[in-house]
Amino acid sequence: MPHNDHDDAPVATSKTASPERELVMRAVTINRSASDLYDFWRDFPNLARIMDNIVSIEPINGTRSRWVVRGPGGTEYEWVSTVTKDVPGEEITWQAEGDAEIANSGRICFRETHDRGTVVTATIAYDPPAGVVGKVIAKVLQREPELQARRDLRRFKQLMEAGEIATNARNARMRAEEMN
Repeated sequence: MPHNDHDDAPVATSKTASPERELVMRAVTINRSASDLYDFWRDFPNLARIMDNIVSIEPINGTRSRWVVRGPGGTEYEWVSTVTKDVPGEEITWQAEGDAEIANSGRICFRETHDRGTVVTATIAYDPPAGVVGKVIAKVLQREPELQARRDLRRFKQLMEAGEIATNARNARMRAEEMN
């Protein structure tokens, strides 16, 4: 029987596909309903609470929003993102408009399980600024989208399940208590 090199898996999991952009796919299971998680995510300014690299997200209208994100070395990148598919409680797909400083697109899916909550899957395709060099710099400075996606989904899980995001940073109250 001849060997078939064709891999018909989705591009995010394919061993042979070569997407035009860098591709990140991460998932987390959160003990909340898909509709609760979707509602939080669809209110895009909420994402600044869980995404470490977000400077701001300003809604323009029901499907468009202006994003400003922090990149390596304190640089900021800006673009307008358009929701291209919106299935309440299930999926949001977006595409950065043509003049984006970082071309990107993606999808966030919310799939309820029978007994464990909801599996949230984020798939992001992007063109790293400065190409391969930019990707290496982002990795060294821990601003790489793959690492950020994993951390952001972990913070999303913490906020949705516990109502807060755990941190090891000392806050103002802790410092005041230490002074007394």
